[in-house]
Amino acid sequence: MSVARAVKSIVPTHVVTEGGGFKVRRPAAMGSLMSPFLLLDEMGPADYAPGEAIGAPWHPHRGFETVTYMLAGEMEHEDSVGSKGVITPGDVQWMTAGRGIIHSEMPTKKMMDEGGLMHGFQIWVNLPAKDKMMNPRYQDITADQSPTIEKDGVWARVIAGECLGIESSIDTVIPITYVHVKMAPGSTLNKTLGEDLNGMLYVFAGEVSVEGKNVKDGKLALLSNGQRVNIESQSGAEFLILAGPEIGEPIARYGPFVMNTREEILQAIDDYQRGLLA
Repeated sequence: MSVARAVKSIVPTHVVTEGGGFKVRRPAAMGSLMSPFLLLDEMGPADYAPGEAIGAPWHPHRGFETVTYMLAGEMEHEDSVGSKGVITPGDVQWMTAGRGIIHSEMPTKKMMDEGGLMHGFQIWVNLPAKDKMMNPRYQDITADQSPTIEKDGVWARVIAGECLGIESSIDTVIPITYVHVKMAPGSTLNKTLGEDLNGMLYVFAGEVSVEGKNVKDGKLALLSNGQRVNIESQSGAEFLILAGPEIGEPIARYGPFVMNTREEILQAIDDYQRGLLA
């Protein structure tokens, strides 16, 4: 018989300023506690007047992946290898920085001219040492390419991994589950999760219950070991399911660089200053 996961601990969020000055809601515990996820930022929701929208100007990355998922608003990205694109609601950009890339993520001209609601997520996924210097790559998945399913009061977009019998087309370096879920009042979701994966829920609207433990808006629930998680919502909820393997390697981090040793961080800084990132 499979073992149900319970809530091991609940992590609160705090508001910090990132990029060009936009505010994000971020769980207070990061790093190895959430491995392989290094960062979970909820961008907004923020309702901007014309000319107010803010983004993240040109900046480098090395040694990990950034995953941007938009719920509302528009962002345009550009990088040092010539890639360009626009991320609109429901779109996902999975960027593997690998050995290094420089990019920007800014509001579109439409957002700047008209203003509007901006809401989304950016998650950083660590890479094992053997993959940290791989070639950079982008996977841009538009909303119509990102699989969704609705069943018995539960709606899910499967950004990575599997849920309710549907699978994502994202090619991940390590096994990742990333699912956006909306639950109607009184609905339940029974989700299998690989026993070798660290699992967690981030609730950003409403409230859910996992094995009798309530998780409210703005809380990150770290789950115990097991093969499945049973989620209930009496009043409705919206949340992310995240899961991935414990990498179990040293983490050396300096701003936008995440490596395994201090020497590798110093090399990353030197490479960036010498213009050697992609």
